[in-house]
Amino acid sequence: MTKSTGIRAKKFLPPITVIMPVLNEEAHLEASVQSILAQSYASDVELILALGPSQDETNSLAKALAKKDKRVKLLENSRGLTTVGLNAAIKIAKHDYIVRIDAHSEPEAGYLENGIRILLEQDADEVGGVMQARGKSAFQKAVAYAYTSRWGIGGASYHIGGQAGEAESAYLGIFKKSALERVGGYDESIIRGEDWDLAQRIKRTGGKVWFSPELKVTYWPRGRFSSLVKQFYSTGVWRGDLTRRDIGGASKRYFVPPLALLAIGVGLILLAFGQLLGILPAALYLLGVTLVAVLAAGLSLKSRAALVVALAAMHMSWGWGFLRGFVAGAASTVDRSRVSKQAKVRS
Repeated sequence: MTKSTGIRAKKFLPPITVIMPVLNEEAHLEASVQSILAQSYASDVELILALGPSQDETNSLAKALAKKDKRVKLLENSRGLTTVGLNAAIKIAKHDYIVRIDAHSEPEAGYLENGIRILLEQDADEVGGVMQARGKSAFQKAVAYAYTSRWGIGGASYHIGGQAGEAESAYLGIFKKSALERVGGYDESIIRGEDWDLAQRIKRTGGKVWFSPELKVTYWPRGRFSSLVKQFYSTGVWRGDLTRRDIGGASKRYFVPPLALLAIGVGLILLAFGQLLGILPAALYLLGVTLVAVLAAGLSLKSRAALVVALAAMHMSWGWGFLRGFVAGAASTVDRSRVSKQAKVRS
């Protein structure tokens, strides 16, 4: 970083556009929007909501929010796909700096200002921070704990924190619009894992992707077992597909859940044929997740019990999805986990 770049970052805050893909987010949308509008940012902030065909009251709520605050702009995303909505929002964004926020997340105070400052200081193309998972129910708190544990979904810095520096990928992302235009935006053929893919393409064109633990965004994970399984299966399918496209760029940790699943599966088959040692992989896995739950700090007894279930659901559904995606590709696998019961009835 040059001295002049640092001085410029401290004295100048450019206008920014915040983009948010929205689908069936009635429970979280207002809090997410307000967390953005309440930010102290000494320049113009434009917020574009890319509205998919929600089956709850999300879009009515979005219209009410736009009516209350002129900074909120609405954009129709009839296909409902995240990448399509993000690209459409980028295309009409007025400003040269883009911040992605999802409708079930809430940036902490100072996120916009600090994020843009770091982007300018580091002369980066993309900056991301920590996904600070939180929960309300006992099960959701268990899932949130799993998100922040190396034993949950791995050791990525945006999950567990770490030192500032160049990164594999970024959570959500604060971007130079020119970098997004340079790589053609998000790949609309990808339904899950689009953030990882985008970061790789930015880096392949000589861009810098930077992680800063200073930046934190509250994330509300799935609070129901069935929704968690659907989400992680879908995510696993797409991670398997992306890994087979670029196996050299894939992290070794991606292979841990599918290998564990295969070991347990083979063991149970052997057990069915009378080989008692076949129980070992399943027993060792259960012992491991139980130990993680017992040692989990800050959780109630109920959440610790839920953590055993949550970890198994996350690992096994992700692992099975990864195997399918790696072998057969993702095709059009879509995550339906945020469709509410009411929405399912209406559909």
